[in-house]
Amino acid sequence: MSPVTSFAPDSIVLNRKLPLWYQVSQSLRASILGRSPQDPLRLPTEEQLAGHYGVSVLTMRQALKELEDEGLITRHRRRGTFIEPDALRGAPVRLLGSVDAIVAQQSGMTTRLLDHGRAAVPAELAEHFGDVEEVGTYHRLRCDEKTGEPTNHARNWVRPELAARVDLDDLVRWPMTKVLRDVLGADISRITDTVEARLADPETARLLEVPLLSPILHYTGVTYDQRGRVLDVVVIHYRGDRFSFTVTLDAH
Repeated sequence: MSPVTSFAPDSIVLNRKLPLWYQVSQSLRASILGRSPQDPLRLPTEEQLAGHYGVSVLTMRQALKELEDEGLITRHRRRGTFIEPDALRGAPVRLLGSVDAIVAQQSGMTTRLLDHGRAAVPAELAEHFGDVEEVGTYHRLRCDEKTGEPTNHARNWVRPELAARVDLDDLVRWPMTKVLRDVLGADISRITDTVEARLADPETARLLEVPLLSPILHYTGVTYDQRGRVLDVVVIHYRGDRFSFTVTLDAH
């Protein structure tokens, strides 16, 4: 398998300000998790990969060890390096146009409430909460139900009159959207979603158990009621190696 045509991107520009082994491991991880089922499982040799990325064999070995420690590859003396067939490919974050789709997205996960309280509206959210000065705040960590592996952490800012009625036990069982709509009876009209690619900051790296500056999906959801008021703003950081982003558009 050629590292250019079958595995690695055609060209990679490495940032000399970041560890080379880390950048190479991130590129290889993305290629492994995004591979097609028909792609061979055997990787090119260390020398071939090092030549493709323009790094030393020592740097290449460090990058491969990172992936081996994660369980994405196995290395065998004299036989070569192989992708684990069951390497996690990630669950897609799908926006299918309904509140129920957002609720279903969190199925198969366990949730832990990290903290909650009241706080002044953050400056970056002032445009959404122009008519209130204080909001309820909630910070949760979600993990895969089967493996216990952290998948995302979410912060919600909720209108005070709704926050006063939120049962914390409900937030452990369900997403905030379901709590607002089905428990509190909020008349949700629409949710505006924004997804960006970012790098993990120290807090996110610690909570999601990923290296600092790992790729993550930064999701912002703004929930409106029938009168156009913002009820809730949520910011979720998803592990970039466990999720992809899919949008379905109806052309008719």
